[in-house]
Amino acid sequence: MKDRIPREEIEKWLVKLKAELKKTKPLSKKGEELYRNIEAYIHDTEHFMKEGDFVKAWELVSFAWGLLEAGMELEALKK
Repeated sequence: MKDRIPREEIEKWLVKLKAELKKTKPLSKKGEELYRNIEAYIHDTEHFMKEGDFVKAWELVSFAWGLLEAGMELEALKK
């Protein structure tokens, strides 16, 4: 099971990410770029979930979370 990620786990984090992103605003041009990239990773996550590639979907949702957290830490994004 180490090489498989349950769909439910990806969906759980994807729902949380979308909710957090709705509460988030960019504070700069870089923040706007990060915001768009997070949206793109969400879209890609959904695409790979439809394709059944849950490992790739997990990687993408995780990367999107990383961008969101980095944007907050760098004060390019805020709630």
